This record gives sequence, C-alpha cells and structure tokens, in this order.
Amino acid sequence: MKLQAASKKELARISLGTIACSALMVAALYLLSLVGVGTFDVSRILLGAVLGSVIAIGNFYILCLTVQKAVGIEDQKKMKMKFQVSYNFRMLLQAAWVVIALMVPQIHVVAGAVPLLFPHLVILFLQFTGRISGSSKKADSQN
Repeated sequence: MKLQAASKKELARISLGTIACSALMVAALYLLSLVGVGTFDVSRILLGAVLGSVIAIGNFYILCLTVQKAVGIEDQKKMKMKFQVSYNFRMLLQAAWVVIALMVPQIHVVAGAVPLLFPHLVILFLQFTGRISGSSKKADSQN
C-alpha cells in the first residue's frame, strides 16, 4: 500500500525531526564525555543512533499505514482491533530493538534506545508551535 500525500508529508517531518534530535543527542553525548561522564566511542554511538532512528521512523511509517488501512473499515470493533494489533506489534518491535541494543556490545544502548522517543518529541514540538493541523494553537489563531 502506498502512503497518501498527507502521510508522506508527516512522515518526512517526523523523519527530519528524528534525525535532527539524533544529531543533538550525539553532540550531547560528546559533551558529556568531555566533562568525564562516560566515554565517546564514535562507532558505537553512531551505530546506535542510526539504527535507533531507523526503528523509530519505521515505527511511525507502520502507524501511517495502519491509519490509512483502518479508515476504510466500517465496523468499529474491527477498526479498534486493527489499531490494537498494530500498537502491540510496534511496541514489541521497539522492545526487541532495545534488547538487541543491550546485548550487542558494538551498539551504545543509550544512543540506540533514546531515538525511540524522538518522534513523540517532534510531534509535541509541532503541536506546541501550531504546525500540525487541528492543534489548539492553530485553531485559536484562526478564530
């Protein structure tokens, strides 16, 4: 199934935001290493950040596909079940990634796990700034 234009736009915004947050996280980990908090192993941190970002963006992509598929379902119980199965799968995917990041020594676990939170932060930022349609700030400014 292809993504609709609106979904592509949101996926692009979430992807760019997640990548930007990952870059800030890498910089923060570097600064922390300068003051003696942890060590900065470039390859481990970059591998964790890249793979964690891919999992986070992939998770949002699956959410977009689920929403598109669920819109056409008339039966409320079936629609709710579709969302629940998708949610459970996406949470299992994220949990599996964190376990992998913990077990594989070549991956920095913090740099791998923290990017899973970035799509949420990007969405909160977009809502706060009124850049997501339907947000209260945008609606208030139109009235």
